[in-house]
Amino acid sequence: MLTIGCHLSSAKGYTAMAKEAEKIHANTFQFFTRNPRGARAKEINPEDVKIFHKKAKEQGIAQILAHAPYTLNACSADESVREFAVNTMRDDLQRMEYTPGNCYNFHPGSHVKQGPETGIAYIAQMLNELLKKDQSTTVLLETMAGKGSEVGRNFEELREILDRVELQEKMGVCLDTCHVYDAGYDIVTDLDGVLTEFDKVIGLNRLRAVHLNDSMFGLSSHKDRHARIGEGKIGLEAIVRVINHPALSHLPFYLETPNDLEGYAREIALLREAYKE
Repeated sequence: MLTIGCHLSSAKGYTAMAKEAEKIHANTFQFFTRNPRGARAKEINPEDVKIFHKKAKEQGIAQILAHAPYTLNACSADESVREFAVNTMRDDLQRMEYTPGNCYNFHPGSHVKQGPETGIAYIAQMLNELLKKDQSTTVLLETMAGKGSEVGRNFEELREILDRVELQEKMGVCLDTCHVYDAGYDIVTDLDGVLTEFDKVIGLNRLRAVHLNDSMFGLSSHKDRHARIGEGKIGLEAIVRVINHPALSHLPFYLETPNDLEGYAREIALLREAYKE
């Protein structure tokens, strides 16, 4: 069965997200842990979480994916920004234990003219400070498009971060189809080659989730602008190859396309029809 969902608003709580997922025939979903452009986090209601767990079991909701706010930059040149990243992720990982056994995804950050090596060192330092042996959450590094001074613009940079993390069993990677294509990895004409390279550099065993997005600008553009499925430079045919690839088809897929709930429902239906059991 295809495990697919989209990004849902967490403003009304976990149960509301489960209901929205049911409405669009999704069996997973992604959500922001807090305001994506700020710092505020909604207080968790234990009763809401209790109802969510029951509903998730009834609906067959698989691994859900929390996304850190965009304001989290673990490798900023500004010490106060790095401190904010540490405090935010620490709080997020504590909150994640209300829904144990899931994943938490974050953008590695931007080194802001310090150089990628310095950025990588800061990110690993944060992870080594925060990851705990008894946590149930797997933290995912997201593949990035390479705009500006982003860290994670290639597989080698992600591998360098992972190599420096002490509790490696708590780490994984989320592959974003728009980001990797924009970064220069040709998943349209050479998906096998890209996945072979990923396996060689990082290891496919570390891949835990896929952000399924078309790309507005395309190969090597380094733009990071998502398009609806089939309306961008990647195209529907290539996206269908992604969800059916034997190295990927068992993973959860999360749509981050520019859509409302009705649009997500259409994309989910389209991809379910194209998925080969």
